[in-house]
Amino acid sequence: MNNEQPAPDGLQQLQALLSTGLKAPIGRTLGFELVEVERGRVVFEGKPDRSVYNPMGTVHGGYAATLLDSACGIATHSALAAGRGHTTLELKVSYLRSLSDDSGVVRATGRVVSVGRRVAFAEATLHDGAGRLCATASSTLLVFDIEPGRGAMLG
Repeated sequence: MNNEQPAPDGLQQLQALLSTGLKAPIGRTLGFELVEVERGRVVFEGKPDRSVYNPMGTVHGGYAATLLDSACGIATHSALAAGRGHTTLELKVSYLRSLSDDSGVVRATGRVVSVGRRVAFAEATLHDGAGRLCATASSTLLVFDIEPGRGAMLG
């Protein structure tokens, strides 16, 4: 009789991560975190401050792009079977409204559009604390098998 537990799928991995309160290194660096996860949908929250400003006095577009990329990628991860991973192949971001340290808590919501054997498609929106749409993204992701023992969610 085999008493081994089956490997967790992507959603189970993310639920375990969320329950621990741990943040991925990029989330610690930029001050955002995963706050909601369900199969095919995730939400990240962050509060931009002056540490992520560009020379023009607003939040650097890379902050929004990172939140949107994370939302697309982790939404995709939530839909993957055990032993599968992903990486972003393409990310298209449209900026609609600038962010500042007055934007409040921003929310990036990622949703899976389609997951195939080799390619996934996802999209995300970023809203400011007042609920205004600030940016959108669409992403193409490569889906692949992960060797056993590789692919830790945190490093």
